[in-house]
Amino acid sequence: MNAYGQIDQVRRLQGRWLDALGLGPQETPSRVVLSTPAFTLKAYGTAKQDGPLLLLLPAPIKRAYIWDLIPRISVVQRLLQHGAAVHLLQWEQPGADEQDLGLADYAERCILDCLEAIAAERGRRPALLAGHSLGGTLAAIFAALHPERVGGLVLLEAPIQFGTAADAFTPFVARAPHARQVTALLHEVPGSFLSMAAARAAPDSFVRARWTDWLNSLSDREALQTHLLVTRWSLDELPMPRRLFEEVVELLYRENRFMGGTLKIGGRPATPAGAKTPVLSVVDPRSHVVPPDAVLPFHAAVGSGDAQLLWYEGDVGVALQHVGVLVGRRAHREVWPHILRWLDAHAETG
Repeated sequence: MNAYGQIDQVRRLQGRWLDALGLGPQETPSRVVLSTPAFTLKAYGTAKQDGPLLLLLPAPIKRAYIWDLIPRISVVQRLLQHGAAVHLLQWEQPGADEQDLGLADYAERCILDCLEAIAAERGRRPALLAGHSLGGTLAAIFAALHPERVGGLVLLEAPIQFGTAADAFTPFVARAPHARQVTALLHEVPGSFLSMAAARAAPDSFVRARWTDWLNSLSDREALQTHLLVTRWSLDELPMPRRLFEEVVELLYRENRFMGGTLKIGGRPATPAGAKTPVLSVVDPRSHVVPPDAVLPFHAAVGSGDAQLLWYEGDVGVALQHVGVLVGRRAHREVWPHILRWLDAHAETG
């Protein structure tokens, strides 16, 4: 085990200590629909959930329960209360046999397997995909490959256009060695390495802003609780398979192939014009992690010609503003009612 792998173990131990202090997640009861070494598909609620058919896609670098931390700020709970048929793709820790899984698996095969399992239970109709961060990127690529399977895309702080001037990761990736040089040393890419890289690329977003948020939360018990819950979640990291890391860094971040129209998955082109589905994006106008320029070009190029934008300007008590849209009080009060109305307008009923 390399040094970063040992750091991952220490961080998971710290997380268990915080669990003992009552800062672990309080997840909504679910059942497993499909289980593979790469992912677990979870379903929530009952067959009476006859609203929008939804598949939630987290980023494959941390645990999926950020969508479902505690009931008062749970996206899963909010969707269930609205009557949605909610499913969550939970990425699992990749083992030795999963190191060759790349974009063809994470952006196509795994999502397609989930939709097939959902269709077997609920009938074959287009599902709505909601993805956060890199999970939204994967959802957009999937929609470009299989537009007939996607009734709509909700992209939450999800980068699609890479290499923008305001993107904190662009200069970092430009200075970095080729991704294969990194994986030659690390084999799989530990979560602590990814967190370290993010902190070096965007220290304002991932380091200084977290301390500022903590100070601003001290006088607000509810905000402080959320801050500590997100801090505990941030310790629960997943390594990224070697091939996925290489393809995300080189094909997306360095070469911007998806927006450039040159990305191929399984020999087939995946382009924004191929995503013939309505899109709703939630963007923080101040973000340097996913700035507006990382999203708006996709809106102009998407094949459906139907793209809407919601601005979200952050919350107090979320630790990392990048996940504020999932756990922030302001997000749940002001942004999610708009998302729910959009889901209703674009859902196909069974």
